[in-house]
Amino acid sequence: MAGIGFVIRKLVRKDNLTGLFTGFLFSTIITAGPWLFTILALGSITLFGQNFSTLDEINDFRLCIIYNFSGSLVFSGPLTIIVTRFIADKIYMKDVHEVPGVLVGALGLSFFLQLPLVVGFYFYYIDLPLEIKLAAFSNYFLISGIWMATVFITALKDYNSISMTFGAGMMTGIVSAFFLGKAYSQVGLFWGFNIGLGAILFSLIARVLAEYPYHSKGHFGFMGYFKKYWELALCGLFYNLAIWVDKWIMWFSPYRQSLANGFISFPNYDSAMFLAYLTIIPSMAVFFVNIETNFFEKYVHFYREIKEHATYEKINENLEGIIQNLFNSFRGLFLFQGVISLAAVFLAPTVFVWLKINFFMMGIFRLGVLGAFFHIMSMFIFIILYYFDFRRVAMWLNFLLLASNIIFTYATLEMGFAFYGYGYFLSSIVTFAVSYGVTYYYLRTLPYRTFISNNSSVS
Repeated sequence: MAGIGFVIRKLVRKDNLTGLFTGFLFSTIITAGPWLFTILALGSITLFGQNFSTLDEINDFRLCIIYNFSGSLVFSGPLTIIVTRFIADKIYMKDVHEVPGVLVGALGLSFFLQLPLVVGFYFYYIDLPLEIKLAAFSNYFLISGIWMATVFITALKDYNSISMTFGAGMMTGIVSAFFLGKAYSQVGLFWGFNIGLGAILFSLIARVLAEYPYHSKGHFGFMGYFKKYWELALCGLFYNLAIWVDKWIMWFSPYRQSLANGFISFPNYDSAMFLAYLTIIPSMAVFFVNIETNFFEKYVHFYREIKEHATYEKINENLEGIIQNLFNSFRGLFLFQGVISLAAVFLAPTVFVWLKINFFMMGIFRLGVLGAFFHIMSMFIFIILYYFDFRRVAMWLNFLLLASNIIFTYATLEMGFAFYGYGYFLSSIVTFAVSYGVTYYYLRTLPYRTFISNNSSVS
């Protein structure tokens, strides 16, 4: 991510508002493209779809997307993070000839591993018309494919074409859903949305293949990384599970919506949390453009000096530079996101009235905003740990986020509606506090870990 971040940072540092706005817009699209596409397209389709589909059909469509979004993210997590590490190593070694083959192999493996789950869910568990099942089935793999393709495009520096791909795909999906929905009702909405997703997926694949015009080989060269970097695979699983586990638990609350076709959900909780997540997009863009790139420069300088046999005093000096850079960056980001989160909490009644949102969601939304605030700070800390290859501690911190979310959410579920949302909020605070303390300790002992505990030649 740091590679394309440097390119976008040049836009932000231009001495005009246009450069600043454009830079952060591109950053937002690249960091949250699939997520934003789904929310905006789904919201638009749900709004106009009511003109030619029943509320039950719109609800089925919405639930299929939510189930596909959550399932594909969780079950793709271990594979995408392993492939990310493999591609990063190849780029570092300037040996990218296997990238096209790995893209094909990773997509094929991802689809193959998830196929039994999706077939069982849609063709044996959920009771829907066959044409809807086929549309939902296709939708799942399109979303899953986008997760994987996104791994490869973050290594590219062509932010313009990447942003255009997501924007054009979103508009294609909305327009297609409108015309097909008008002609074929619910199934038309589904396939129109799928057309937009397909446009994004195949455009991203074409962009990667154009950037790496080599023969397709070494399709499963990354498989050995599962044994070597098994902690990373678990990080991908634990983190993505942690994002969704509180929603799954809340689907069994007394306020849940159980449909005859087999779907279970808690619309008020889900919608409140999705809205809350939107408040952290600005921080994701700032971290990507400014903080990660500035840190990366210090990070590279630290290890370059070690390779050039710097003195112990110089190593410590560089270490202090890293720590000070991270402290200043996170302090600024903490204040920046804090202002946004507090504004969202205090302005929630006005926003809810303006958007005609049910006030039943107000408390959950506010707790979700505060939880997302600490969640995103924890995620940024995890990224720093990945840079230093502290895989084991990152794995346990991701597990802490997952386990605490399960425990606290289940406890608050038993306590009643007034406490809904506190589980995720408390889990995020605990994870952030522990992650901050552990990371500070590991950074303070970085020279020892560089030369001894993380040194493969010593072990």
